[in-house]
Amino acid sequence: MREPRLIIVTGLPGTGKTTLARELAARLRVPLLAKDAIKEPLLECLGAADAARSRQLSDASFAVLFAVARDLVAAGMDVLLEGNFRPGEHEAALRSYSARVAQVLCVVEESQRLARLQSRAADPARHTGHRDSDLARLQPAPASHAFLELPGARFRCTGDDSNAAQHGALVAQLDRWWYEG
Repeated sequence: MREPRLIIVTGLPGTGKTTLARELAARLRVPLLAKDAIKEPLLECLGAADAARSRQLSDASFAVLFAVARDLVAAGMDVLLEGNFRPGEHEAALRSYSARVAQVLCVVEESQRLARLQSRAADPARHTGHRDSDLARLQPAPASHAFLELPGARFRCTGDDSNAAQHGALVAQLDRWWYEG
């Protein structure tokens, strides 16, 4: 029996993680566990009046994501995780998985990332509990702008809206990694 595969799509908010993760999950036909897909219902039920509460709900969302992923991997399933994983904090939860791991770090120019966050903040469909306008004002950017310290393949995705060729090359590299093992 082959070892399950685990793809982790990470990076700062506004770098294109969710868009890429959805595309990859559909292409590879694997379940996608996204931190914000868990956090959204928590925000609806519990609210987030301030940044500290939003962070608590993010922490709870990651805990749920890690628990579900652990069960899926233990059952032999491939899975794709997406979120702004925190280097130095989230590795411990992922190291126990018996899976072949690849990480994709999404990055964009800071001006583009900040513009995306401002656009999200103005979107009435986006829950205010994500605190996108607060994130856009944070300087310097948070520390989740790095790979997690985990064994396995590493890929970098420049989430620039105008860089379709680079995006296609990344998908081709991930395809090779996915099907080689």
